[in-house]
Amino acid sequence: MESLRIDSPPPSTAVFTEKQHSTLHTIIAVAIWLGAIHFNVVVVITSFVFLSLPKALAYICKHALGYFPVTLHVEDYNAFDPNRAYVFGYEPHSVLPIGVVALGDLTGFLPFSKIKVLASTAVFYTPFLRHIWTWLGLSAATRKNFTSLLSSGHSCVIVPGGVQETFHMEHGSEVVYLRNRKGFVRLALQMGCPVVPVFSFGQSQAYKWWKPGGKLFLQFSRAIRFTPIAFWGVFGTPLPYRVPMHVVIGRPIEVKKIPQPTTEEVSEVHSLYVEALQELFERHRAKYHLHRLIYSSQSRWLNTVRALFVFKCSLFSYLSTEYVTGIPL
Repeated sequence: MESLRIDSPPPSTAVFTEKQHSTLHTIIAVAIWLGAIHFNVVVVITSFVFLSLPKALAYICKHALGYFPVTLHVEDYNAFDPNRAYVFGYEPHSVLPIGVVALGDLTGFLPFSKIKVLASTAVFYTPFLRHIWTWLGLSAATRKNFTSLLSSGHSCVIVPGGVQETFHMEHGSEVVYLRNRKGFVRLALQMGCPVVPVFSFGQSQAYKWWKPGGKLFLQFSRAIRFTPIAFWGVFGTPLPYRVPMHVVIGRPIEVKKIPQPTTEEVSEVHSLYVEALQELFERHRAKYHLHRLIYSSQSRWLNTVRALFVFKCSLFSYLSTEYVTGIPL
């Protein structure tokens, strides 16, 4: 019985070789492909070796302030006691509250050896960024952390409007969201710490930005407790524009220590803060040539402003949207 034999073709060998390109393109390609690993290692090592040193951190703050530059104005310097803890209510948030660095302990402007800037908790979920910001003296804006810092004698700087204030930003105007932002006032009363109004002029012009609108975007921002926007600076990079910033600190609002303040007591001190912030703005706005106010259907004037005409310089918008993030009431 004859067997069936099938002749298969001999295996074919294929060899592929990429032709050689210019040395420059080759180096760039490999650097992008494999260099990222080494870059991360360098960032980590550099952070631990250099950024942990107080002198290096002071260097960052000093030269960052000089970039714009940022100038700190204190209306009544002698009104502050270096041995007391204060709650600084900093506005506006803008794209990024860059000018807040002028209040940090590393700059040495204020007579406080213990002062912390409270930032959105979203920052501290971001790799590398949370380490750098922590070493620069920032801390998470949580109720527990806020209370602990005040108890230990630290003054705290907080942006009451929070990151979601960026949802209500309008080109050419200064917008603050304060109506339901009373948690910081409640904690100040519980700890007996004076509340201090702070306003940063010029900060809103540090970046150009774009954000979508509508209810869907608002709901999404509420859900993630953050307002995603597109922003850019010099040549479309994250480097901000060099615009002079003037951070003005008003006089402290003295409060009585009330372990369990009522809603009315909190609202009373909150109203004093809003009024003081408004007056602070009015006293200094003429110096810094702010843009004209652009009205928004989502905003209304502060209760202290009832004029029906438009000033040549922008005024505050007092937003009526009712949601709270950050420090709970």
